[in-house]
Amino acid sequence: MKPGRMVMLVLGTIAALLGLGLLAGAAGVGWLNFQQRDEGYFTTQSHRFDAASSAITTAGLDVMVSGRLPDVIPSDTAGSILLRGSGASPGKGIFIGVAPQQDAARYLEGVKRSEIRELNLRPFRVDYTEVPGTRTPPRPGAQNFWVTSAEGTGTQELKWNIVPGSWTVVVMNADATAPVSVDLQAGVRSDLLLPLFLWLLIAGIVLLVIGVPLIVVGAMGLGRHGPPPHLPPGQYHPEHYPPGRPVAGQAPLLGTPTAGPPPGTQPGPYPRSSYPAASYPAAGYPAPGYPAPGGGAGAPPPPAVVDQFENPRYPARLTGHVDPALSRWMWLVKWFLAIPHLIVLFFLWFALIITSIVAWFAILFTARYPHSLFTFNVGVLRWSWRVSFYAFTAIGTDRYPPFTLARTDYPADFEVDYPDHLSRGLVLVKSWLLAIPHLLIVGALAGSTRTWVAASDDDFAGAGRYSAGNAISLLSLLAFIAGVILLFTGRYLRSLFDLLIGLNRWVYRVLAYVALMRDEYPPFRLDMGPVDPGEPPAASPQTTPPGGPS
Repeated sequence: MKPGRMVMLVLGTIAALLGLGLLAGAAGVGWLNFQQRDEGYFTTQSHRFDAASSAITTAGLDVMVSGRLPDVIPSDTAGSILLRGSGASPGKGIFIGVAPQQDAARYLEGVKRSEIRELNLRPFRVDYTEVPGTRTPPRPGAQNFWVTSAEGTGTQELKWNIVPGSWTVVVMNADATAPVSVDLQAGVRSDLLLPLFLWLLIAGIVLLVIGVPLIVVGAMGLGRHGPPPHLPPGQYHPEHYPPGRPVAGQAPLLGTPTAGPPPGTQPGPYPRSSYPAASYPAAGYPAPGYPAPGGGAGAPPPPAVVDQFENPRYPARLTGHVDPALSRWMWLVKWFLAIPHLIVLFFLWFALIITSIVAWFAILFTARYPHSLFTFNVGVLRWSWRVSFYAFTAIGTDRYPPFTLARTDYPADFEVDYPDHLSRGLVLVKSWLLAIPHLLIVGALAGSTRTWVAASDDDFAGAGRYSAGNAISLLSLLAFIAGVILLFTGRYLRSLFDLLIGLNRWVYRVLAYVALMRDEYPPFRLDMGPVDPGEPPAASPQTTPPGGPS
């Protein structure tokens, strides 16, 4: 792996994540600003405030004291508050006022009052600090130190433009008598939301403009083809060698005449679909079908029958071979040992999402998946499968996964055939609409459960909410069961291993399809076992080493 490209990708991911966070904040702030249009306020429900004293007061409110806000934000644009209330007794006048803290304290000196210590709206609960006193204050409406006030019978409304200072809100009966019982509603609006929205929006866009190109350039650098990938003896990929060029120790190449394959057998060292149809006869393949058993090389081919929902050889291939002697206990700590990989994969998966979006546009306009991005994305899935095979959903090896996107001799591998052409129409719907059936299945296999929590008395009537359950995914549960069996018996149950590989194979086929790498619809089929049906026979070990699955 190229360190410079990886650093570029990490920096781009950090910048893009920050940009997305700021854009999400901008969306939230913008929605709040839209809700308070036309001089609107965000208001609470009306609640009853009862006190056996002459006044209900708030503790000192320090509102934007000098130095609290940057100088670039004018203090007179902070916003305003709304207080709306009415007396609990019909015809009883109430008073609502805002005053400087010192003036309110002098006015209420020696007066029995209830100071709000704690206020919760859901559920509504108010706690008071009772301040003793025996003096009866003069009528509050006759005082001239209030910065704003409202007084009278019925519903009274007070609006106050917030300014710097320390303030106290006072609610009393208009005649200053005790007790006080009022229904109050509060609201707030802020003129800072619009400039805050613009700042967040601009900053988020700038960070995305910086981060996304860094991710794409880094991914393209990591995904550029180096030498042809290593394949086991007797195999090659046709695109790495020109027709007619022999390779020592390997089967005849594309374009080399042969006498034809044996009847009923698959010719060539690689799946026939890997070769251009026009070159089948030169390579010894009958065209356009396979020879029928017993038909010989010259037998006429049977008619081809194609079912798009039944692909015997899917072009995304996952393999995994269990180690001959697994440690009984090491699977208990593999999740911890895999943490460095998980950190790297966090950045790689974010980059995969970005590069898949870029590939979406490329396919839409060119019908081709950019080769370097394709190689990078396949490498990310391959890396993820190695780590998952090692620590989470198969625990099939004690060998530590390599830090590379490329193919290696690691016992777990994933490969996707590069498509020469992709449908412009399918790219619009396959990753979300057509994939829904498979996504539901993958969610059941690899996703954790969710539980429905019924609405409590404090929520809206008939409402409820989802909360994450504690259950693990089916894949993780089966891997845990396999680990427990291994711990006590020292053997990996073969049938369980085959099932785990089959489930993982289903998941990764869907991932490749959703990532736009292929147009072929993933089969609804559980291909169990370490060898993928699409893998050439020579690509896999012929026998299971002693001490392997039982």
